[in-house]
Amino acid sequence: MTSQWQPYREPLRTTILRTGTIAIVVGALIARLWGGMARWPIATLLVLWPSFGGHWVEVWFLNWLRPRLSSARGLQVAARLGTWFVGGTCLAIGMALTAIELAGFPPARWLAWWLGGLAFIGIELVTHLVLQLRGRPSFYIGRG
Repeated sequence: MTSQWQPYREPLRTTILRTGTIAIVVGALIARLWGGMARWPIATLLVLWPSFGGHWVEVWFLNWLRPRLSSARGLQVAARLGTWFVGGTCLAIGMALTAIELAGFPPARWLAWWLGGLAFIGIELVTHLVLQLRGRPSFYIGRG
């Protein structure tokens, strides 16, 4: 049995503003660690993968996969974690290929492909914790 889920909708302008701001700020922090603000543009571009791309992984789950699943909490949690893992892995591969092509970074060890999936799960859990603390629907209460 499937339940009635409200589709997630947000104006594209709002999405771009939020995810772009995240990418600019985190990109600046990463650039400082990489040795200077000259690397800020490439760092910002790399952070767009999990910020902007990650938004669409979540929208895909909320609007396409979740309505097709049983409303059983355990299944919903497992499906969401699985979606985050697979999505995070794909985003990490995209980041790595972008870094290799545009910044000339040496190829990373492909044995660690799964780290992107685990990192994305961590990012999403922290993001949903912030939503929870702000009283918004989140993963933790099963409404977001």
